[in-house]
Amino acid sequence: MASLERTAYPRFKRLISERELRDFFTPSAEEVVWARERTHDRPGRVLALLVMLKSAARLGRVPKLGEIPEVVVAHVRDQAGLAAGTVSEANSERSEERYRSAVRERLELKHRPGEARAVAEAAMRVAAPVKAHTADLVNVALEELVRQKERLELPAFSTLDRMAARVRSEVEASQ
Repeated sequence: MASLERTAYPRFKRLISERELRDFFTPSAEEVVWARERTHDRPGRVLALLVMLKSAARLGRVPKLGEIPEVVVAHVRDQAGLAAGTVSEANSERSEERYRSAVRERLELKHRPGEARAVAEAAMRVAAPVKAHTADLVNVALEELVRQKERLELPAFSTLDRMAARVRSEVEASQ
């Protein structure tokens, strides 16, 4: 098993600096207008869509609302000019999935899990004979996924970790 910290897998840091908030999580005026139009200007939903958008742009995958740190939510809320008590909400799982689709469309991020796993596994198999650690295989897969012309949404870390362990053990068994 690879340690998440030993890989380049994008994730939220425990402590997010003001600079990182400003550089990566500040919505533009155009993004705020887009979110307002998509959510019929309901503040909690506007906030949910914006935090998902900014997080996906940073992570290469669309996180669930519950994964997004409160410091990011608060920053986006303040920058979007929403009231201090506004809470990000999607109203239902179905709404959250619609927001995920809207974010993917806006970022031109392709949600093709099977294709992303195939690309990752192929990259791991090529690298496995010379990479001894599963964390290295995860990093190789991430690099290949980012290099693709098609912007494929990244698989979950646990998916890549299990795949790396399986590929590693298959290569060791064949040698």
